[in-house]
Amino acid sequence: MESAGLEYHNLRGEVMVRNNEGLTKTYNRFHRPDEHSPDILKLRELHDAMDRAVLDAYGWHDVQPKCDFFPEFDDEEDDDGESSRPRQKKYRYRWPEDIHDEVLARLLALNRELAGLPAQEEPPAPPTPKKAVKRKKTSTHEDQATLY
Repeated sequence: MESAGLEYHNLRGEVMVRNNEGLTKTYNRFHRPDEHSPDILKLRELHDAMDRAVLDAYGWHDVQPKCDFFPEFDDEEDDDGESSRPRQKKYRYRWPEDIHDEVLARLLALNRELAGLPAQEEPPAPPTPKKAVKRKKTSTHEDQATLY
């Protein structure tokens, strides 16, 4: 995992310096389906390698994620049901929902196991905060003086 992460980190820094752009611009390009520059293609490849390294570290060799481009959200509509002005859709280079859900389910199960909970049992609810004790207000300066 460390070598995969370091290689990704180093290339990302080189790409940012070479193109004189920050993280936001670099990642906007990373997530655009029509971006095919060699640097971005290599970053995506290294991103996939990091995913693989993490899944392998968990021993989840059966999970075969394949990132692809998915819309970030659906088009919004106005209150009257008509579509708002056309906008460029934002995409994200990420796992499909079924892979995402499978990995999340495994992480939650592992969390339960590490917490010592049975597989189907819900974790205990957090304690409810105690109510603050209200103090009686006094109405005169004389009463206040006796409190101190």
